[in-house]
Amino acid sequence: MLKSTFTPIFSTFPAKLSALQKFPRFTTAANAFTQSTPPIQQNSSTAPTSAYVHLPFCRKRCHYCDFPIVALGSANPTDADPRISNYIELLLREIVSTKPEFDSHPPLQTVFFGGGTPSLVSPGLVSSILDTLKRKFGLCEDAEISMEMDPGTFDAGKMEELMGLGVNRVSLGVQAFQEELLKSCGRAHGIKEVYEAIEIIGSCGVQNWSIDLISSLPHQTPQMWEESLRHTIQAQPKHVSVYDLQVEKDTKFGILYSPGEFPLPSETQSADFYRMASRILSDAGYSHYEISSYSKDGFECKHNFTYWKNKPFYGFGLGSASYINGLRFSRPRKMKEYMGYVQNLETGEVDCCGNNHIDAKDMVMDIVMLSLRTARGLDLRFFANEFGGSLVYSLCKVYKPYIESGHVVCLDEERRELTADELNTLFTHEEDIASRLGCIRLSDPDGFLLSNELISLAFRVIAP
Repeated sequence: MLKSTFTPIFSTFPAKLSALQKFPRFTTAANAFTQSTPPIQQNSSTAPTSAYVHLPFCRKRCHYCDFPIVALGSANPTDADPRISNYIELLLREIVSTKPEFDSHPPLQTVFFGGGTPSLVSPGLVSSILDTLKRKFGLCEDAEISMEMDPGTFDAGKMEELMGLGVNRVSLGVQAFQEELLKSCGRAHGIKEVYEAIEIIGSCGVQNWSIDLISSLPHQTPQMWEESLRHTIQAQPKHVSVYDLQVEKDTKFGILYSPGEFPLPSETQSADFYRMASRILSDAGYSHYEISSYSKDGFECKHNFTYWKNKPFYGFGLGSASYINGLRFSRPRKMKEYMGYVQNLETGEVDCCGNNHIDAKDMVMDIVMLSLRTARGLDLRFFANEFGGSLVYSLCKVYKPYIESGHVVCLDEERRELTADELNTLFTHEEDIASRLGCIRLSDPDGFLLSNELISLAFRVIAP
């Protein structure tokens, strides 16, 4: 099932994924290798070309949210609000004090403003962040600059100003098309604001935009879910993100509800929601390119590919995470501690990566986990070159029942699906597995639904 009890790979995932649909993080993968295992060179000397910027401001905290945020109240704020202006000043200090560890640094190709509700921040302050990033790291002229925006937090004037600054991708946090569900989630907007936001995006000529939806909400019925999917398709976004609700402790939902118990859907109902989304969105011409993501051709989120491909990236702001030189590091989630972190960064007492060492023993699980989230799957040639053909054979052997059931799909170098007879022949000759198979991927939707179980099986092979 998609619902996961594993700890997420980042303590705060740089896009709005971890509070809604977490994927596994295995922390004991080090046991999988001997001391003689050579380190992976992937990412070890590659400068990041992506940056995530956390803008934590919201009008109120949604009932499912466990992100580090600052609740401002119902009114849209102004630049004079010290909670915003002081934070932006702190954020800029962090960016300026970050020491690039590379002789040459290619300009940033993607920037993602996540939150929180970044559209509560004025275009003037967004401009100051982009200007600082550009001076520090450079910024491609055609960079993908994404911003999460909530209905009711922007008008056409603000949208046009943001587009003028270079924001060219919008992720609209709709979540549901039913007034009662929006209220039960504690959302600050209603259905009227949803349609107004869609109209503004269209009238301003935003071509690359996404709608976020949440399934498995309290009291959500299959009819409601289908209605939300149909309304989404009618709005004609180029991208759709579909998240499965995770009930986190210390949230209002965590206090009120227990997973799998009424009024939350059962696991079977949640799986049916997922299958429905896959079928309806695929029929409407959206490609299911990642477990939670659908897009029209050419409109996949470039920034999120940084994560799925295990490439390095910068994170800036409260609770954000970076992945640089094979090291992962998360900023503090509380404002006071974050202020102290920035001060220590300025004085050189800490660096932007911290002290969390990730070597080949951990990276192998990241590669498996992230790859199997995507429609592309796990590149077995690369995997064999890095970790050995015997590990590929062991992985395929443990997946054999799921290959036979159709949950795991095996492809050759030309991405042709192998027949049952071809696979049976391969399994009798261990040495042929690594040389004949090009990749394995999870089937859509049933393989994706078992992703946590299948990734757990891989972990047991690598770290018995």
